[in-house]
Amino acid sequence: MSLTVSNLSKAYGAKPAVRDLSFSMPEPGVFGLLGTNGAGKTTSIRMMLGIIRADEGSALWNGIPISRETTPFGYMPEERGLYAKVSVAEQLVYFAMLKGMSKAEAESSVRTWLDRLGMAEYRNAPAESLSKGNQQKIQLIATLTPKPRLLVLDEPFSGLDPLNTEILRELISELAAEGMYIIMSSHQMATVEEFCGDITILHRGRQVLSGSLSAIKAGYGHTRLLLACREDVAAIAAACGLRAAGGANEYRITGDEMAGRFLAALAAANILPARFEITEPSLHEIFLSAIAGEDEV
Repeated sequence: MSLTVSNLSKAYGAKPAVRDLSFSMPEPGVFGLLGTNGAGKTTSIRMMLGIIRADEGSALWNGIPISRETTPFGYMPEERGLYAKVSVAEQLVYFAMLKGMSKAEAESSVRTWLDRLGMAEYRNAPAESLSKGNQQKIQLIATLTPKPRLLVLDEPFSGLDPLNTEILRELISELAAEGMYIIMSSHQMATVEEFCGDITILHRGRQVLSGSLSAIKAGYGHTRLLLACREDVAAIAAACGLRAAGGANEYRITGDEMAGRFLAALAAANILPARFEITEPSLHEIFLSAIAGEDEV
C-alpha cells in the first residue's frame, strides 16, 4: 500500500489555488498537511481524492488514480454534515450503504464504532439532540464505518472539548498503529507535531516546506533553551544575547555556542540551574519561519 501525490495543480480562472503539490506516504502513519487559511489545503485534499478535477498532476493509491470506485478512502471535511432529525444509527447505516456496504455489514460496523467511541447510548437519538462534540464523533464514525485504508481528516479537532480531543487523539494513534494511512490537516501544531512523521506546509498555494519532521527540525539546529532556577537571571541572559521565547525561563538561542556562553556566565555568578535544556524549534516556530521566509521572497 502507498500514496503518491505528484505535481497537483489547480487554478480558478487566473488565480492559482495549488501549484505543484508533491509528497508520498510509502507506509501507514499520519501525514500533516499544514497551512494558513486560504493556503490551499482543502483544495489539495479534494484533488487528491478525485472530488474535484486537478488541472495537472496525479494522486495514486497503489499506482492507481484515486477515486470513489478504486480507493477505500474516508474523508471527514471541515464542514460537518448530519441529518438533524434522523436517528444516529439510521443515518450512519445509510451513509455506509452509499459506500457499497450491505445493510448487514453496515449495521455491524456501526455497532462496533458506536461502542468503540462510547456513543452506543445515542444510537436512536436524532443528531440535533447531541452536543457539538458528540455530533463530530458521529461524523467521524460515518467516515470510519466503511473500513477505509486511507483516511483524510480536515481540521478534526475543531470545536472539540478537552475530553473529546483526548478521545480523538487516542483513536488516531490506534488507527495508525493498525495500519491506516492518515492525512491530517490541522491548525493545532502541538497535535500535528505529536502524530506526524512527515509534513507539508502550504502557503498561498505553494509547497514551502516538506519532508520528515525530525529531519526538518534537525536542520534548524538548537534554537530554544529551557531553564529552571530560583534566581532572576534575566540580566545575565540579556548580556549573553538571549531573547525571551514567550514562556517563563524560555529563551531563543542561535545555537549551542550561545547556550554555552550563557551556562558559563551562570556558573561565574554561582548560579546552578535545576534545568538547562537546549532543544530544536517547535513545529509552531518552524511554521512561522517557513511562512515568513516565503513572504520575503
